[in-house]
Amino acid sequence: MQDLALLLRAGALPAELTVIEERSIGPGLGADSVRAGEIASILGLVGVVIFIMLAYGLFGTMASLALASNIILIIAVLSGLQATLTLPGIAGIVLTIGMAVDANVLIFERIREEVRNGRGPVSAIDTGYRQALSAIIDGNVTTLIAAVLLFVFGTGPIKGFAITLAIGLVTSMFTAIMVTRAMIIGWLRHRRPNQLPI
Repeated sequence: MQDLALLLRAGALPAELTVIEERSIGPGLGADSVRAGEIASILGLVGVVIFIMLAYGLFGTMASLALASNIILIIAVLSGLQATLTLPGIAGIVLTIGMAVDANVLIFERIREEVRNGRGPVSAIDTGYRQALSAIIDGNVTTLIAAVLLFVFGTGPIKGFAITLAIGLVTSMFTAIMVTRAMIIGWLRHRRPNQLPI
C-alpha cells in the first residue's frame, strides 16, 4: 500500500494514452429535449382539441376553450412560483391536458345519458354535472396523492414533474367544473334550446 502511495505521489506513470473515442455533451442537448417536448405538447393539444370538438360539437368547443384557460392558469402559477419549465414539467402539463379532457368527457357522457333518458336541457346538464362530480373528484384526488408522494420521495426532475402535475390537477378541476359549466349555462340562458347539441 505504501509503495502504491509513493508511486502516485511521484507523478505521472510512464504510460501512453491512446484516445479511442471522445465525446462532449453541451447545453444544447437539454434545449433540444425541451423543444421536442414543447412540439409534442402542442401536437397532443391539437389532437385532443380536434377529438373533443368532433365528439361533442359545441360542448367540445367550450371544453377546448376551458382547456386553453387551464394551460394559461398552469403557466401563470408556475410563473408566480418563478419555476423553470423543464422536460418533466412539460410532461406534467401534457398529463394534465389528458386529465382535464377526461373530466369533460365524463361530464358530457353523463349529460348524453340524461338526454337519452328524456330529460330536458337544463335538467340534463344539472344532473350530468352532479353525477360526474364524484368520479372526477375521485380520479383527481388519487392522482394528487401520487403527485404528493412523488414530490416527497422523488428528487430533481421527479419533483418538477410532481409540482406541475399537482398544479395542473387543481387548475383542471377548476376549469372542467367551473369554467366549462359557466360557458354552457351562459349559452343555455342565451339560446334556450329545446335539444342539446351533444
